[in-house]
Amino acid sequence: MLFKDRTAAGQLLAGQLKEYADCSDVLVLALPRGGVPVAFEVAKALNAPLDVFLVRKLGVPGQEELAMGAIASGGVRVLNRNVVRSHRLFEAAIHKTAVREQRELERREKLYRGDRPPLNLHGATVIVVDDGLATGATMRAAIKAIRQQDPARIVVAVPVSAAETYRDIQSEADQVICAMTPEPFYSVGLWYENFSQVTDAEVHDLLKQSKDNSQFAIRG
Repeated sequence: MLFKDRTAAGQLLAGQLKEYADCSDVLVLALPRGGVPVAFEVAKALNAPLDVFLVRKLGVPGQEELAMGAIASGGVRVLNRNVVRSHRLFEAAIHKTAVREQRELERREKLYRGDRPPLNLHGATVIVVDDGLATGATMRAAIKAIRQQDPARIVVAVPVSAAETYRDIQSEADQVICAMTPEPFYSVGLWYENFSQVTDAEVHDLLKQSKDNSQFAIRG
C-alpha cells in the first residue's frame, strides 16, 4: 500500500486514534517538518490542540541521511550507539554536528511558534506524530524530552515504520499506533506517492490554521 501524500496518511492514521477524540487532556505534537501535515489531519479529526515539537536529526558526516542520533528542545541528545561505533565517530564530530543542528532547531522554533509559548504537557495525553520511522532517532529524542515534562501518557502515531524500529519504540512510548510496518522497508519516502519536502511556509500555515480554527484551537 502507498499513501497518496501526507494528508491522506494523516486521515488514515486519525481513524486508528478514534479512542482519543474529544478528550480534554489530549494534545497532538508534530515533528517538523514532515510530521506536520500528518498531525494536522489527526488533530482536526480528534478535535485536539496541535503544536510542534522540535527535533533535529544528527546525520553522519558525509552521509547526512543516516542518523547517528538526534537533539530535541530542552537540551536532550540521543545517540545511536551502533551507528557511532560502526562509523568510528568521535565526540568532536558529534559535537560539531549537534551545535549546527541546535542553531537550526532554535531558528525553526522561533519561525514556527513565534512568541506563542509551547503547550503545557504536564498531565496530558500527548500524541506524537511523524510521517514515518526509519531509525527512530528523532522520535526517541522527542520521547525523552517530552517525558521530562511529566505527561500522563505518550502515544506515538505514524503511518509507516521499519518493523524493528516499531518494536523498539514500543518499549519507550506508552502506546504506538502505526498503519503499516512493511518489510523490506528501505525508507519512509518509498511508501508515499508524493513525498515532496514540506516547507517552513507550509508548517507555519498549517499551525496558523489550527490556531485560528476554534474547533481545535491551541489551549494555553
